[in-house]
Amino acid sequence: MHEKTIFALSSGSLPSGVAIIRVSGPAVADTAEKILGCLPPPRKATFSRFRHPSTGDLLDEGLSIYFPGPNSFTGEDVLELQGHGGKASVEAILTALASIEGLRVAEAGEFSRRAFENNRMDLTELEGLSDLIAAQTEGQRRQALSQSQGVLRALYEGWRSDIIQARALIEAELDFADEDDVPGSVSDQVWSGVLTLINQISDHLDDGRRGELIREGFSIALLGPPNAGKSSLLNALARRDVAIVTPQAGTTRDTIEISMRIGEHLVVITDTAGLRQTDDEIEREGIKRAVQAARHADLVVWLSPSDAPADLPVKLREIPNEQLLTIGTKADLATSQCEIVVSTVYTNGLDVFLRELEDRIDKRLGHGESAALSRQRHRFALNECSNCLRLSIQSKLDLELRSEHLRQAGDHLGRLTGRIDVEDLLDVIFSEFCVGK
Repeated sequence: MHEKTIFALSSGSLPSGVAIIRVSGPAVADTAEKILGCLPPPRKATFSRFRHPSTGDLLDEGLSIYFPGPNSFTGEDVLELQGHGGKASVEAILTALASIEGLRVAEAGEFSRRAFENNRMDLTELEGLSDLIAAQTEGQRRQALSQSQGVLRALYEGWRSDIIQARALIEAELDFADEDDVPGSVSDQVWSGVLTLINQISDHLDDGRRGELIREGFSIALLGPPNAGKSSLLNALARRDVAIVTPQAGTTRDTIEISMRIGEHLVVITDTAGLRQTDDEIEREGIKRAVQAARHADLVVWLSPSDAPADLPVKLREIPNEQLLTIGTKADLATSQCEIVVSTVYTNGLDVFLRELEDRIDKRLGHGESAALSRQRHRFALNECSNCLRLSIQSKLDLELRSEHLRQAGDHLGRLTGRIDVEDLLDVIFSEFCVGK
């Protein structure tokens, strides 16, 4: 139980039609008496007048809702004041709350942190909530909502429960081997189950980084020779002049990125320097960065001008076919052999190109059919868990050591949900939240 009661604007930037101010902590009932004149009935929207606790001056009027703990977002008593979203009105209420002894302004993510500390949500659910607030696309919304509702928590806690049960059988053999009701070699029963668990975690990890790409954005690199139309295509996709376009070859010297939605997914498209042999030191650096962008991209789009050879550079021939798309450009100047041909002058073929991109992205990312890893910390913890499980099934080791490896595997899963030793993670995780959440 926290000694201080916290408050903050929880509904976003002002001005707005409605502003929601959230108060959480042990002094909620006293705060309601001073601001509203009485404590509203639980979980029922009540019309109220908000008054200054010292002067009695009317500050605003609106709805108040009281959520008694532990059945609230934070697990504590919570009061929400829903008033008008004018800057002056909100500032007046926040100033009035600050004048009440025992209240202070909430820090970023503090409401969510209290929800975690009061066992209302685990870390994976809170990370999902953070992603839900930041979601820009339908794919991000669907994945974040699923995670915030406990899909990953249920999966990881189920695996952890299996490990705890396996350890219990082993400990029984180690500690009570002389008892009649504990048969010898009872631990032999657990190793097939551990192997099954290893395979399940391996399948979960082998997802092509689907969840991370949905969350962070699917990366596409535009590559081609100088004057292939890369910058023109980028401007056409962005529907604004992002990159400089001139007839002079080698205009683009550095990478330029834009973010956009294609279908239901976030996509980051990178324009790069034209690939060619050059003595210009700056242009060579730009070409080096272009090749690096290609190697890190989820999809490389090679622009092949209709009035030039369509040969792919040697440096790009190592890219798998499923990560490479060749399109013809400058369709207004000549006939291209490519299946997809675009002209940014007449905007021909852009719709076909975008549909092809959408199909490829959907094939790679899917539509959120199953729980997906969305953060690197999840992947790291699961890899460590899997490594410990693999050590535990080595029959040449003593049973005590195999049991210890199982314990370590369970601890790695516990760190994912926040059950074990995560103090060093909390500040990082909750810093992603805004004040009021």
